[in-house]
Amino acid sequence: MELYFMGTNAGVPSLERNVTSLALRLLDERRSFWLFDCGEGTQHQILRSPLKLSKLECIFITHLHGDHLFGLPGLLSSRAYQGGDTPLALYGPPGLKKYVNTSLELSESRINYKLEIVEHEGGCLFEDATFRVESAKLDHRIASYGYRVIEKDLPGKLDTELLKKYGITPGPLYGKLKRGESILTPEGKHLQPADVLGQVKKGRVVTILGDTRPCPAEIPLAEGADALVHEATFLHDLAETAYTYHHSTARQAAEAAKEAGAKSLYLTHFSSRYKYEDQLQRLKQEAEEVFPSSRLAREHELYPILRSGE
Repeated sequence: MELYFMGTNAGVPSLERNVTSLALRLLDERRSFWLFDCGEGTQHQILRSPLKLSKLECIFITHLHGDHLFGLPGLLSSRAYQGGDTPLALYGPPGLKKYVNTSLELSESRINYKLEIVEHEGGCLFEDATFRVESAKLDHRIASYGYRVIEKDLPGKLDTELLKKYGITPGPLYGKLKRGESILTPEGKHLQPADVLGQVKKGRVVTILGDTRPCPAEIPLAEGADALVHEATFLHDLAETAYTYHHSTARQAAEAAKEAGAKSLYLTHFSSRYKYEDQLQRLKQEAEEVFPSSRLAREHELYPILRSGE
């Protein structure tokens, strides 16, 4: 599991940074990646990345401001021409379906894969055997949502030497134990999974928030997260400006991470006024004063999300 940023600027692109888009690479877990927001130019950023649109499985849109979704119609169309024929699920606030369908219809864009558009107002959006995705509304000028991606715990490693002593060889019985089912040994002994499985591997949590002012909803979304992605549009000397425009400062992002007990914080969505490295470092330093495990999101860099103890 890795974070890969393709846009870290707020509002409009600059020469240094593109507008918002972030990939969660799940190659080991699902052989796919998920996309969070799709600002203008995202498909160009993907061309410069190790990502392939044919591997895109889900897109989560935080809100309907242009810097977070103007790249969506082009990306959906291009995916059809880049080997993307598997189903794609698109999640976002009410109005997303109208925007996408109108754009594709008027441009006569054709896609050769199943596109499912799920409009939501928070709650549990997705769940399967490996992941669950939850969402909650934040505090922005329009409806803006945060997403909490929860990896389910993995069973511990089988003690194959012990299984040999019980006369159990690799095969279907191994699978039953890994699924949490008991089995019967050749000697008629009931063997429980806990008897032969090592310590459970705790699943990871990644929280990605849309644009927001500080609000109560962001804390449960980020609780204990291994990685929290939070906007840091301004330095705290512009806290009043941030409040007026429904955004957060770097310090406020760090305060949220600290209160939620997150393990690491990735700052993004920087105002275009912060063009130079020394200005960006001020954002980082401001956050570190409150939450030491803060870092600046850099475009086209991979950030591994490690399990505890790795």
